[in-house]
Amino acid sequence: MKEKFVRIICCITVILVVAATGCVAPPRDNKTSSTTGNFFNPGQTDPAASATTTPNFVTDVTPFATVTSGSGYRTMPSTTQLPEDKYCRIYTTTNTYAFNKTAIAFDLQSPPMYINYTVKPSNITKKIAYTSKITGEGDKVITVDTYSPDSWYEIIVRSKSTGEIYLQDGFGTRKGYNEYLSRNLKVLKRDNMQIEFSGSNITATAMVWVKPSGNINDTTQFNMTSDCAYFDYIPRDSVPFVTATPRPTWTG
Repeated sequence: MKEKFVRIICCITVILVVAATGCVAPPRDNKTSSTTGNFFNPGQTDPAASATTTPNFVTDVTPFATVTSGSGYRTMPSTTQLPEDKYCRIYTTTNTYAFNKTAIAFDLQSPPMYINYTVKPSNITKKIAYTSKITGEGDKVITVDTYSPDSWYEIIVRSKSTGEIYLQDGFGTRKGYNEYLSRNLKVLKRDNMQIEFSGSNITATAMVWVKPSGNINDTTQFNMTSDCAYFDYIPRDSVPFVTATPRPTWTG
């Protein structure tokens, strides 16, 4: 009986030892654990760690250096100007106009012809009354210098034989023109030209230029340095804003 009890005790002891050995965790792998998991939830991927991972199908390279642009202006190579492209002045006139007109004729066989002019319109002083929007200032008067609306200048280039007008332009709003003080005009037709200059309440200087080649047989009368010049293919006007003549000085 005693021997049977001892056997039962031994069997129970063996069972307890086996049960105890089943609770021991298996040996861990010696590999380094991934850093992409969340510490509190190992199964969750850390977005920040994933974002810094470089895929194997790209290669790290050195970025291109950033080139700082300059001012944006470029120096254009100068165009060689040929002596035969010079235009020579065949006529100059300065006149103070009061509804008077003058005219010349020239047989233009090798166009273009350029006509440049400069004007000095009459100036007027106007007083303009207005009510100030600033509290307490009331009515005010300002003095304004401007061109006289009666100042105008006109150049007409027409066929001397038929009267057909090839060019008609000038200065002054009274005639429907702009108020540039200096302009270059260009005539492209080939004909025996009549050039008319007229105006009112204005002083103007005009010059007519043509190429000697094809137009003038004797070019020895020209000083190619002082009497001749190059012109732009597309004429340019002076700065497009009005510059009033000096305000007259009033006495008394």
